[in-house]
Amino acid sequence: MTTESLIAARKARWHDFVNGGAAPRHLFWINCPFEDEPRPLLWRENYQARIDWMIRKYEQALARTAWLDDDSVPFLDMLTGTEIFAEAFGCSLHKPLNDMPSARPLVTTAQEADRLKTPELSNSSLAYLFDMIDEMHKRLGHKALLRMIDVQSPMDISALIWDKTEFYIALMETPEAVTTLAAKVHELLVAFHDEWFRRYGSERIAHYPLYLMRDGITLSEDEVGCVSTDQFAEYFLPELQTLSARYGGLGMHCCANARHQWGGFKQINNLKMLNIVHNREMITAARSYFAVSSAQIHCWNGDGPSETWPQHFPKNSRMVIELTANSRDEAVALADKMREACRRSL
Repeated sequence: MTTESLIAARKARWHDFVNGGAAPRHLFWINCPFEDEPRPLLWRENYQARIDWMIRKYEQALARTAWLDDDSVPFLDMLTGTEIFAEAFGCSLHKPLNDMPSARPLVTTAQEADRLKTPELSNSSLAYLFDMIDEMHKRLGHKALLRMIDVQSPMDISALIWDKTEFYIALMETPEAVTTLAAKVHELLVAFHDEWFRRYGSERIAHYPLYLMRDGITLSEDEVGCVSTDQFAEYFLPELQTLSARYGGLGMHCCANARHQWGGFKQINNLKMLNIVHNREMITAARSYFAVSSAQIHCWNGDGPSETWPQHFPKNSRMVIELTANSRDEAVALADKMREACRRSL
């Protein structure tokens, strides 16, 4: 098979998997850190270094498809920190030399929040991201698959813009100011995704974890760990439903202590993929709770040899397994075992 046909087959498996197809029941990809290069700091001033790094990483992944038969799909790694949408509203940035950039809060009161305007996309700090993609596609000569930038829910982004020592107090005392800010963030998120999908299509790799989605929107929802189920239903669920309806589904990451919100998560229409980052007890419970309703990808998959993990997954569940190999030979051997374990033919 050619590289193009291999990638097309993998994409088809992902599409079938995410949308509830009968086979394969589970997918897997293998990280190969022994091939990794140091990543440039994710600052705008490192524009060219980031482009060069992304292209090298993409070409390396293309070459890897010839010798590693997992379910990974090569992509241009448009990795960002969580700061990206908050920055567009005017937040300054904390830029450590050994970690991701992050947003500093901009407002502390309802009055300050009310004065914020929704940024115009083409004049915002987000615009350079499109320029980076266009330059990479021009250099490559084709529109390579992209990893989506780090996207959070409107309420989560609002909690970055609004100092958290005041944000939850405002949610109790002046909730209309919080929801008004979240509506402005929602407007920017929609403008960004509409433009991204217009330029590059809707098929992309989620910002985290690295699963492929053809339809729908992918985001993080972490502030729900700090609110009640009633507050989730009133302030968080409606915006998730709206985004899912607009884009044809939702893939969601949550690393909060939010088990009390699982009933609310199940109410999200067309929740295609769910990622929970927590301890093994909670992940085991999540696998069973969401076994039928959503495909899942979690940070822990089991004990013992990886090829035995699928035996312990709940009946009718659809799981993505992330693995790491320390050498090319180890990666190939691991892929052979996992293909059999996941009952996938070559």
